[in-house]
Amino acid sequence: MTTTVPSATTVLRTAFQKSVANYWNLEKDPVNIKLGEVDGLYHHHYGLGPVDPSVFEGPDETRDERMIKEMHRLETAQADVLLDHLGDIAPTDALLDAGSGRGGTSIMANLRFGCEVDGVSISEQQVAFANGQAHERGIADRVRFHFRNMLDTGFETASRRAIWTNETTMYVDLFEAFGEFSRLLAPGGRYVCITGCSNDVTGLRSKAVSRIDEHYICNIHPRSQYFKALAANNLVPISVVDLTADTIPYWELRARSSVATGIEDPFLTAYKEGSFHYLMIVADRV
Repeated sequence: MTTTVPSATTVLRTAFQKSVANYWNLEKDPVNIKLGEVDGLYHHHYGLGPVDPSVFEGPDETRDERMIKEMHRLETAQADVLLDHLGDIAPTDALLDAGSGRGGTSIMANLRFGCEVDGVSISEQQVAFANGQAHERGIADRVRFHFRNMLDTGFETASRRAIWTNETTMYVDLFEAFGEFSRLLAPGGRYVCITGCSNDVTGLRSKAVSRIDEHYICNIHPRSQYFKALAANNLVPISVVDLTADTIPYWELRARSSVATGIEDPFLTAYKEGSFHYLMIVADRV
């Protein structure tokens, strides 16, 4: 199913990629671990939808536990929204999770569609963890995670029915990434991207956006850059949804929880001032 497979020494091609990989290899943030412990689905993205007000009712001593469960529910709802837009996926199809983290969305895709899913990450720690999760669930023959670079995956041309990136494109050059995705997708294949992106007019001057970049060692792209890179690589947007208002409740809840990291205020400021957008782009390969 694959052709050339990049070796470990060639996966990390730049000093920036090495620094990103090092960050995620060492990362053990409770906001990612504790939420995943709720049901064994470990996500590395944010949530969507209104908060259940009952979270704030009941005994004070169990309130934080309820908040963590609710944040995880919102995270999983976000992954469901992404999967809803992959189109018609058959059990015989193969999908790619580009920047797969600890594997939550890939596992959800297999459970929903019964198809094969490959995830790639430049974090060896994440790859090992995600493969362990697939093994525990008995789906390691269908869901596999690889220490590879999403810019050069080594998978066969036109081998994927669908590809997604869930909050990972801020770590790569969009033209390179979308070029690789275009190569991998079969004609008519689907790419779904959920990402934070800056407002072209005000985002590059936003202190809040700069703080997010610094915190995650990433490079948030302007909104327009996504559409330029898609057009340059035969990927035609068929749906663009601004999810900003839908993610703000998650951030407000997280800011009140025991797993807050301090980055919540910059996110909320950036969203509310309009310098930062939470976007879903659905595009087809032509």
